[in-house]
Amino acid sequence: MGTDIHAPLGQNRKARPRPAGPSRFSTGTILFTLAAIGLIGFSSWTATAPSGLDTTPYSPPTEETAAQTTAEGKADQKTAAAKDGVRRANGLSGARVQETLTDDGNVVRTYTPGTRSGTGPLIIEANRIGQDARSAAFPNEDLLEETSDGRIPIIGLDGTRPMDQYARPWSGARGTRIAIVVGGLGLSQTGTQRAIRELPGEVTLAFAASGNSLSRWMQEARRGGHEILLQMPLEPFDYPQNDPGPYTLRTDRGEAGNLAELHRAMAQITNYTGIVNFMGGRFLSDADALEPVIRDISSRGLFFLDDGSSAQSLSGTLAGAVEAPHAFADLQLDGDLSREAILRKLDELERIARRNGTAIGMASAFDESVDAIREWCEEAGGRGIEIVGVASLAAVPAKQ
Repeated sequence: MGTDIHAPLGQNRKARPRPAGPSRFSTGTILFTLAAIGLIGFSSWTATAPSGLDTTPYSPPTEETAAQTTAEGKADQKTAAAKDGVRRANGLSGARVQETLTDDGNVVRTYTPGTRSGTGPLIIEANRIGQDARSAAFPNEDLLEETSDGRIPIIGLDGTRPMDQYARPWSGARGTRIAIVVGGLGLSQTGTQRAIRELPGEVTLAFAASGNSLSRWMQEARRGGHEILLQMPLEPFDYPQNDPGPYTLRTDRGEAGNLAELHRAMAQITNYTGIVNFMGGRFLSDADALEPVIRDISSRGLFFLDDGSSAQSLSGTLAGAVEAPHAFADLQLDGDLSREAILRKLDELERIARRNGTAIGMASAFDESVDAIREWCEEAGGRGIEIVGVASLAAVPAKQ
């Protein structure tokens, strides 16, 4: 009971004798003291040394500096037309781009080397086809022209075309390629949503110019990986008994009237690669009415897809004459609206593609069509077929 272990803490403890020796400080104590002195000295040096930071007090920008900053920002973008009829701007490559409007109404672009500002690395884009999936739902502002009807497509000052910017990338392999275009989107809310959700991203979607909520559906389709087209109504032979609806281009309207109607339709949506007709037997067979439309579509960096519904269509001949990008559908897939019939048409489309290398099929966004196309596409890859966006099959046809 008298030992230290049983005593209350801190009480009745015997004092321990100090070790004998000349010094009260151990080696560890001395080292710790030296380290502390060094740390205090280093802290004092860093507190008084220059930091490299700008310590100038902040002052809000004046109207003059704000205007200067805005002007410098706009200088890197497209420049408005000058009084001499020449529009000048810098392309994405750093080159100087000059546009001149000639007396005959044509636009001549001249590209000359320019100095590049900054000393950072130069990034060269080897492939300008398609968009990053994260930004596919947003238009490239450089490829839009502001008009009284809204924003419509235009070729960028650096030569970028909407049909390249918004195309769905593909492998580049020269195997059997098939494009499937499903039209009529935007007319039925449930049908549009189902087509976007159920069809694989490789399928191209065509939105009716007179559809509803087109901007919303366009963004959803682009986020899903789909390439998209604008579906333009054209005058059929039995018009007006058979009326395709708003924005219909007609043979009796004249060039100015049809182009105005075309531009109004173009402004309903963005991010599309081309125009596909809806009906239009009479319009497609009238060279005087069709040629200005083909020219305008081409001049805006778009291609024209003929749905193949009219045997008298002159679209291929005129596209070749004016060197406009063009594509022609090989088959209408859902003339008979049953799953078995649509699957048989898809098999026929495959035979055409194996014979010619490529093929294009057209369908509408009916439930039966969507189900059959989805089922067929799931199996096509196993047979060595690549489903591609239709823009990859559009080309400038040979002059006839």
